[in-house]
Amino acid sequence: MNLAQRRRIALLLCGLVIISLTACGRRDEVKLPPPEPRDAQVDRGPAIPPDVSAVPDAVPTPEPLSVYGNRTPYVVLGRKYEVLPSSKGYRERGIASWYGEKFHGRLTSNRESYDMYKMTAAHKTLPLPTYARVTNLENGRTVVLRINDRGPFHENRLIDLSYAAAVKLGIHIKGTGMVEIEALDPDHPDLADLPPPPPPAGHTLFVQVGAYGSRDNARAMADRLEGLGFKDVFLDRVHTGGELLHRVRIGPLTQVEDADRIIAALAQAGLYSIRTTID
Repeated sequence: MNLAQRRRIALLLCGLVIISLTACGRRDEVKLPPPEPRDAQVDRGPAIPPDVSAVPDAVPTPEPLSVYGNRTPYVVLGRKYEVLPSSKGYRERGIASWYGEKFHGRLTSNRESYDMYKMTAAHKTLPLPTYARVTNLENGRTVVLRINDRGPFHENRLIDLSYAAAVKLGIHIKGTGMVEIEALDPDHPDLADLPPPPPPAGHTLFVQVGAYGSRDNARAMADRLEGLGFKDVFLDRVHTGGELLHRVRIGPLTQVEDADRIIAALAQAGLYSIRTTID
């Protein structure tokens, strides 16, 4: 074997060693899978649905904040969420979904066992636990439940209900529904027994693309959306925290599925952090 051949063999062996070391190093890089999204379209209720009409509402009870599930901020699927310091005064409208058998018995974010037959729910930013009254704006039904989990991590969902809560609210078959959430004060549990104020007549769904202090910026976004082919784009004004904001919205819409399709199209156009609003 001549000198040139010995050098080629030495170089080949060095290359194999480097590749081997690199592969060994990569074994330490464990990529955790993203949280499994909860979606009623891939989840399901029990094979033989029991009668959950007699399942009692949650009873607001003073509790300390959970040791788990209240870290802030936290990141899921690349998006950062800030847990609210308090649930006091919280009231918001949005779209509810539900989760059932697929997650039954699994740990919730505060390390409790999820029971789809109890009156519980998941929310992205309310402190755990939070007691809340949820009203279905489409039929007027209302329940009181305990929020002990995080989610739903879906661009267009506000709260994930347990199967029992979804059935009692009448959204389990359709999979989603327009709701209003009102946080309850556990130091005054008697308030949970009071009937909720009647929701305003009618409810209209919109996709809100942005809210701007400058009307010119809002108009520029509206022009961009119209240039992309989106229909029914309009501006309106709202006072929030003493500030006048110019909202860019699309609608009105009649179905949650319409909002989902619009939000998906906006994402394809590079527009994210979109929300739905219900008037």
